[in-house]
Amino acid sequence: MKTNNTRQLTLESLEAIPLTYGSIILNKEMFIQVLVETKTLQDLISLKNKLIVLKDIITNHKKDQEGILNIDANGDTVSLRRDVLTSELNQILESQTVERAKYYLKRLENGVQKVKTSKINDINLLRWKEYDDIITDSLWVLDKRDTSGVHLGWYWGNFIPQIPHQTLIRYTKKGDWVLDAFVGSGTTLIECRRLGRNGIGIELNQEVAREAKKLIEKEQNKDNVVSEVIIGDSRTMNIEEILTKHKINQVQLLIMHPPYHNIIKFSKDEKDLSNAKNTEEFLKMFGEVINNATPYLEKERYFALVIGDKYSKGEWIPLGFYCMNEVLKRGYLLKSIIVKNFEETRGKRNQQELWRYRALVGGFYIFKHEYIMLFKKK
Repeated sequence: MKTNNTRQLTLESLEAIPLTYGSIILNKEMFIQVLVETKTLQDLISLKNKLIVLKDIITNHKKDQEGILNIDANGDTVSLRRDVLTSELNQILESQTVERAKYYLKRLENGVQKVKTSKINDINLLRWKEYDDIITDSLWVLDKRDTSGVHLGWYWGNFIPQIPHQTLIRYTKKGDWVLDAFVGSGTTLIECRRLGRNGIGIELNQEVAREAKKLIEKEQNKDNVVSEVIIGDSRTMNIEEILTKHKINQVQLLIMHPPYHNIIKFSKDEKDLSNAKNTEEFLKMFGEVINNATPYLEKERYFALVIGDKYSKGEWIPLGFYCMNEVLKRGYLLKSIIVKNFEETRGKRNQQELWRYRALVGGFYIFKHEYIMLFKKK
């Protein structure tokens, strides 16, 4: 019964937007023709000479006598990032053999003519070099919170927008559905709107949920996606009923950013995980959330867990890894553990010297990191 709004992407929808990153607009037919003609050359020197002429045109439009460059984008053009295209041409020019040069030429030709994406995202793998804003390292050192759009840091305990932004791009396609079981101030759903994904968030705290709804509605919804915040307990919420209302039966990405046990008390509600009496009870409650949400995550799609450790009575509590084990017990496949370091947390703002003193006295290190754990549903 699944209604998948994922649309078939065209090459044009994946192209670099003209004028961003110094993009260049090419007459696709003319550009391909030049590449094909170049591939027919049998000696490396002739091939490189033709590429040098092409590169000259790319960098100086006044030398374009063949009509390779266009001023405006239309159905007959293709937009490429100028720096990436220049890098591709340089790689061909540095080739030591004609065979290697033709291999790179063919790759460039495919990148202009075709789209190759995986089942889980819209990244055009034939033009992967253009996605240098996507982080692929397991250590994320971020100096500040993204405050673009309607993102605000008003809610103590929300995660930075860069986390859902990166996970949505890597693990969803446009039109996919995302479920955030601890939506808080709505950061995930705001990013969903910005990236054209449908988002459903569950939040226990009524006041926080109401503020999140107001904030999310302020974000532009150019792709007309669904953004729904539901008040309730993620352990017992009838998720099937929610999805049925939208004529779907599963989502393509699950995100959870639960409380780090009792580091921050978010409410006095006994159903709130931050009020769990001890670590064991916290993990039991967290496990119940996983149990409730897992049936509604599509097979072979991803679950992103954002969690940190805690320090209590002189002891480091590896809460993140305890939570990881709760997920693994339920049959998920661990794909990555990312360590995210954020210099200025709200809790420690303006208290750096005090925390440094406490660390020196107590023999511990100051928390500045969290884990982003990525699991795949088998």
